Amino acid sequence: MNIYLVASGDLRLSANQVCWEAQAQMEQLLSEAVAQAGGKIIRAHAYDEKKQHGFIDSQKMGMQVFKNIDPTAPLIVAESVWQYSHHVLAGLITHKGPILTVANWSGEWPGLVGMLNLNGSLTKAGVEYSTLWSVDFSDDFFKTNLKNWLQTATVQPDLSHVKAFDKALIPSDELAKGVAFAKAFRNEKAIMGVFDEGCMGMFNAIVPDHLLHPTGIYKERLSQSSLYAKMLTVKDEEAETVLQWLLDKGMKFNWGTDEVTELTRNQTLLQCKMYIAAVRIAAEFGCDTIGIQYQQGLKDLVPASDLVEGLLNNQNRPPVFDEEGNELFAGEALPHFNEVDECAGIDALVTYNLWRSMGLKGENTLHDLRYGEHFKNETIDGFVWVFLISGAAPPEHFVGGYEGTSSERQPEMYFRLGGGSVKGVSKPGAIVWSRIYVMDDALHCDLGIGESVDLPKEELDRRWNMTTPQWPIMNAVLKGVNRDQMMGRHKANHIQVVYAENETEANKLCRIKAAALQELGIQVHFCGDVAV
Repeated sequence: MNIYLVASGDLRLSANQVCWEAQAQMEQLLSEAVAQAGGKIIRAHAYDEKKQHGFIDSQKMGMQVFKNIDPTAPLIVAESVWQYSHHVLAGLITHKGPILTVANWSGEWPGLVGMLNLNGSLTKAGVEYSTLWSVDFSDDFFKTNLKNWLQTATVQPDLSHVKAFDKALIPSDELAKGVAFAKAFRNEKAIMGVFDEGCMGMFNAIVPDHLLHPTGIYKERLSQSSLYAKMLTVKDEEAETVLQWLLDKGMKFNWGTDEVTELTRNQTLLQCKMYIAAVRIAAEFGCDTIGIQYQQGLKDLVPASDLVEGLLNNQNRPPVFDEEGNELFAGEALPHFNEVDECAGIDALVTYNLWRSMGLKGENTLHDLRYGEHFKNETIDGFVWVFLISGAAPPEHFVGGYEGTSSERQPEMYFRLGGGSVKGVSKPGAIVWSRIYVMDDALHCDLGIGESVDLPKEELDRRWNMTTPQWPIMNAVLKGVNRDQMMGRHKANHIQVVYAENETEANKLCRIKAAALQELGIQVHFCGDVAV
């Protein structure tokens, strides 16, 4: 049996070139596994000698590639890197044959992150697909399921950990609290400020307006060019004041002098101007939450937005004033959804306000579901995920708060103009995790409980160094959900996390949040060991 193979890549040439060798090695192992199972891989697009990589690197190229693929043939989308889903989405939407998305299991090469985004995008688009993952494509789990796919055109994921919402399972007082919050939230209405939609091909991260409006949230479509223009009006001394506030709090900046390879003080000051500009625009348009795309557009103009995003997500943050001297959003976070992931934006806004309504700290953030391994010592014995994001996590989440927070230059491969992250180690404690996504033209949410664990420094550093050491990290155990269940179910590269005082409280808050989301018209699914 002949199986076509395509590989979606980045839009950025440097990323595709750096990652190509890992992709080629992955495809070789995958081809051998397919051959052993009785199939033959036919690569649908060739290595480009001029570009020095073999990825589909644009939507236009993807459309051309799919014109030469038998639309009824079995097809594998193989990913060992971050990829832009819209490069291949048009071809996959019209493909009639069985589709299998496959990722490597690696911390260094984030294929599973790219594949999860593609899976979420295919789910939103209503495309049927199966999905698999492996370290080296020789394990029994992969080989058995690959053979099943070749024989039956499907892979059945283990969904035994998923339970649909049933209000009868929620204690009456908790149900009432969640429903009352949701009714008030929807009645009040909220504005989601979107600085250009569709970051990095994340089709799954765009919420259609007709699904968003019933929640009480409405988009204010903003332009990143306006954000850049507003930055030009911020005075140097205003940026210096923000920076000095952070330094006084104990935050560290790993500055150098080389603008090309190091974080510089000038880059940080430009980020401080973006922070002020973002808050001022949010106030001008009455936004309750905002999302900055950055990765396309702003990346060619200014340093990274991640320092801005982490500060916005923190309730204790540098004060920002309008041109008349009035403080904006005084004493509150301005929830920010990284990479304009509107699904995360809904979650961030609802979670922050729900937690605050109960007198709790509402800081929350998305992370990439980046990697994971089993870890065992005297206190931990379980699968520990590496949650990692490019710097948008709030300092309140870190051990030591601002004193435990540093800012390091973003990797040159992705961030040509530099800029610093908001880096820290997430403090140990109970968490509620969630993901809102679009399926069957409706909003859904998977949510559960977990724990951010304290790993020994040697293991922490090993995981950090194999992924992206410039970024904030959370080492998380998800209660009652194993690796393959999570991968088979999750509909996004992102996962939302918020802290609770302890596991008992996490269960309670998870139930209240579920009741609130369900009342907002979002179909809720409990995952794992939630006490319901």
